[in-house]
Amino acid sequence: MSPKKTKVVVKLTRRDFLTVAAAAVGSVIAAEVLTTGPLSPFSTLQQEQVEKKIVEPGHEGTSSTYHWGMVIDLDKCIGCEYCQRACSATNDVAADKPWNLVIQEKTTHGNTFFFTRPCLHCQNAPCVEVCPVKATYHREDGLVVMDYQRCIGCRYCEVACPYDARKFNWDARDDINAYIPTWGIAEVPRRARGVVEKCTFCIHRIDEGLKRGLEPGIDREATPACVNICPVGARTFGNLKDPNSHISQVVAANPVIRLRDDLGTEASVYYIPPKEGL
Repeated sequence: MSPKKTKVVVKLTRRDFLTVAAAAVGSVIAAEVLTTGPLSPFSTLQQEQVEKKIVEPGHEGTSSTYHWGMVIDLDKCIGCEYCQRACSATNDVAADKPWNLVIQEKTTHGNTFFFTRPCLHCQNAPCVEVCPVKATYHREDGLVVMDYQRCIGCRYCEVACPYDARKFNWDARDDINAYIPTWGIAEVPRRARGVVEKCTFCIHRIDEGLKRGLEPGIDREATPACVNICPVGARTFGNLKDPNSHISQVVAANPVIRLRDDLGTEASVYYIPPKEGL
């Protein structure tokens, strides 16, 4: 029997936040190595996302036939960073704030492997719990999304995320994206100064693809850019609610783990661990 998951509730007082803000020069720069960041205002798509029912953590997907998730096979990943580059081009992400993180690590036996991390789209997401204006919320399909028009830049979500999966836009961007057009073209607008960003699972592709009768995870036009670009098939995307979907079969057939499952966040991203070897 698996251990009972505990819902994570993170509460920050004004004093706590001011303490974090005062340490921004040090703490934020230190977190730069591990942080990435989000969704974008997709013109008409954004309004459609906002109009979808906001549900309380722990009750996501109760009236939806979808729960979008991802499996990352760390035994296959070669550290090419294609996922990071394609994501940064498709979502027009700043070079110093990648939404997909790629880090070289070692197993307990000293074997090298590469760890990659998008937003984990937690079903019990601390970032949702702490947002004072509901700018970060759950959709019924399990995605943790943002309304940039509501975001007030308090950065509570950035502090609360146990995976460092968010980035704050300190400055307005006027840079030229070096990943465009080699790794793709921008499919969403840049986010404004003063909001927090994170990976979206390319939500604009998912929503538009479903309208066209496409299947996310199978049809490329409806699938996240990081999944499509991987040259070794280390990423699998799809509907975790469908037991017959490819992703559900991958989860069932492999010894998968979720990051910091002890926190009860119920992440929608599963990892196939690297082989230890001898």
